[in-house]
Amino acid sequence: MIEWDQIDTVLLDMDGTLLDLHFDNYFWMQHLPVKYADFHELEPAQALEKLTQQMKDKVGQLEWYCLDYWSDLTGMPIAKLKEDISDKIQFRPHVQDFLKALKKAGKKSIIVTNAHRDSVDLKMLHTNLDKMVDGIISSHDYAFPKEEQGFWQSLMENAPFDLQRTVLIDDSLPVLESARKYGFEHLLCISQPDSQKPKRDISQFKAVDQFSDIMPILKPSDTNHE
Repeated sequence: MIEWDQIDTVLLDMDGTLLDLHFDNYFWMQHLPVKYADFHELEPAQALEKLTQQMKDKVGQLEWYCLDYWSDLTGMPIAKLKEDISDKIQFRPHVQDFLKALKKAGKKSIIVTNAHRDSVDLKMLHTNLDKMVDGIISSHDYAFPKEEQGFWQSLMENAPFDLQRTVLIDDSLPVLESARKYGFEHLLCISQPDSQKPKRDISQFKAVDQFSDIMPILKPSDTNHE
């Protein structure tokens, strides 16, 4: 699925790719509506409906991912509320082994995420993911979400990479479409980003569920990278 001898750099999404998207889905669809209902004296169903409509208006935009925006809109400390359910922050299967294998094979690994820096910091605190990769870039650093060409242009300017020798692994179809438009040749979609939901039938891109299925095969020369 990945011709590793043709790849130097691996760009990795965080939520739904390296980490189980269940944490985020649970927070936005269950935990926050309950807290919002209590805070604004609404019925839970009313709170969920109101939040869902507000979210729909920002899908694919930087505000969709911005905790500061949602804190201002709801009047609630979103980053702090995420800490309440931090026990749900979990790796997807075989992620640690995959990242170790990338290092041993001499591949550069960079997390490129739409997550707000406060969310990134919380997840690093509970996973130490930052110690397993070569860098972490948030779309908020560039003021463009990954769905927009401006993100990839900014990434190329600030952290140059070879489009022909880079693979992007992500669970978002709009993000992968954006990357394909920018000129990526190697794209891979995660078929089950949320462990509590069924696998998706992906036809637009090559798809994988388990990282164990795409482990780089080490050559004798790769042992020099250990």
